[in-house]
Amino acid sequence: MIVEGTVLRGPEYTPVEGRVIVEDGRITAIEEERVESDRIVAPAFVNAHTHIGDSIAKEAGRGLTLEELVAPPDGLKHRLLRESGRDEMVAAVRRSIRFMHAGGVTAFLDFREGGAEGVRVLREAVEGLPVDAFAMGRDELAALEVGDGYGASGAADADFAREREAAREAGKPFGIHAGENRTDDIVPALDLEPDYLVHMVNASEEHLDRVEREEIPVVVCPRANLVTDVGLPPIEDLVERTTVALGTDNVMLNSPSMFREMEFAAKLTTLDAPEVLAMATRAGARLMGLDAGTIEEGREARLLVLDGDSDNLSGVRDPVRAVVRRAGTADVRGVVHPAQHN
Repeated sequence: MIVEGTVLRGPEYTPVEGRVIVEDGRITAIEEERVESDRIVAPAFVNAHTHIGDSIAKEAGRGLTLEELVAPPDGLKHRLLRESGRDEMVAAVRRSIRFMHAGGVTAFLDFREGGAEGVRVLREAVEGLPVDAFAMGRDELAALEVGDGYGASGAADADFAREREAAREAGKPFGIHAGENRTDDIVPALDLEPDYLVHMVNASEEHLDRVEREEIPVVVCPRANLVTDVGLPPIEDLVERTTVALGTDNVMLNSPSMFREMEFAAKLTTLDAPEVLAMATRAGARLMGLDAGTIEEGREARLLVLDGDSDNLSGVRDPVRAVVRRAGTADVRGVVHPAQHN
């Protein structure tokens, strides 16, 4: 397979004209030379935090607080999940996965409600689609056994020491929400030595220093934080200290669009476009253990191909900035997943 255009090459996403050669699902060469193509070739996105089961309740719960919306076990989303039939759930989740793929996502990490059965729902929903769904099982240890890791709701909800140890013994990652709408759950979450944290909206300088010292990655979801009125994460401070990935969080509250999440994060902060693109690509890939996130020889071929001559992107002078702040699903002309070319 050959993909031509302006290639955002390497860890700095340097725009170069040329072609990407793909063989057996891997990038075997990047040839820099003049080509007759208006395409922009970027790394495909990794959505580092979703609650995709919420696909059965989009835009429900207007005016409710965060606790009323999502707190287990009786928040609105959990009541709606319990009331939903399995077939309805699978169909709704599958449609959200298709939407993500159309928007350049080839992998995502989902905090999977519903225990082991919830993991099986996700497996069924993604079957046959060119997207890798990483299930962070929750609600019971059986979900860890069949899932890819364990995703804890938060240290204020329960003592997750048993789940943490089980994840460690299984060699699977343990992630946990922390500091979303409070501060008292951050230290207990850190004490669990998680593989990554989600949110950290209300983190203090002391918390941030500890994150840096212990090299704990953080996933931020600024659009969801804005909607639930809990504040906004200190993205720039986090980027200075650790690996920061980008997620879209609850499908109930936001479309799972990485284009929208990147644009919001970019315009909310003073971060350069390559820094934001890294949050949407290689940072999430690292959490999933994928050899992807940048366009380099030898890496997995996970590529996003955009029409640089679309009405939206025609005339763009800075293609990296355009991908981060301007592009959208309508500009996508192709999404490459390794399994499609093995």
